[in-house]
Amino acid sequence: MKKGRHCGGWKGKAFDMEYMASMERPAGKAGRTIESAVRKNKGEIAGKLSWAATIIGTTACVLFVIYGLREGLFTSQEAMARFLGRFGVWGPLVFVALQVVQVVIPIIPGGVSCLAGVLLFGPIWGFIYNYTGICIGSACAFLIAKKVGMPAVKRAAGNQKIGKYMRWMENGTFDKLFAAAIFFPAAPDDLLCFLAGVTKMPFRKFLLIILLGKPVSIALYSVGLQLVFRQLLQLLA
Repeated sequence: MKKGRHCGGWKGKAFDMEYMASMERPAGKAGRTIESAVRKNKGEIAGKLSWAATIIGTTACVLFVIYGLREGLFTSQEAMARFLGRFGVWGPLVFVALQVVQVVIPIIPGGVSCLAGVLLFGPIWGFIYNYTGICIGSACAFLIAKKVGMPAVKRAAGNQKIGKYMRWMENGTFDKLFAAAIFFPAAPDDLLCFLAGVTKMPFRKFLLIILLGKPVSIALYSVGLQLVFRQLLQLLA
């Protein structure tokens, strides 16, 4: 007697599994259309969530500045010390974690968070916490892109045009130009870290560039924004 489709043994089980998989898999052009629509929908949802997080983070920064002006946090060291004293040892840890997250997910503008670090913790410790959080976040961005690929780069880019940076990759100058860009605060550092992850750049080389280049850009960014902020305070006083 011949065995049917559900025959015993490993051959029968293998056939059953293949049959079930073929029943669940969308067929032909319709299947590809469905899969494409699903990917597009996921991308739109991720973009909306990222945009919402940015708005929420920026709003929180604005509210904190308003609160700080009312409480005199930016003009009195005693008031700032009392404010930070409420958080104890968790204050610096939370701030460093925030810096890590804002590199990978732009919940607040990077310049605003650098300024916040200097205003909250002073020029020395603010720089140290900024540097620590941004370097860790940059390494995370690189490793995420190395694992996920171009979808991570596109999500990080958002509405930014990346054609110029893609040409860096095509003509073999990415490593040198990436190192130069990291030294200057005007470059889109976070996006470049994601892009570096899809190149052949070794992680050790990437980390060395970040560790050596970030102190200059963070210092320039922090000092420059602090001077502007102080001038605004004087105008408002």
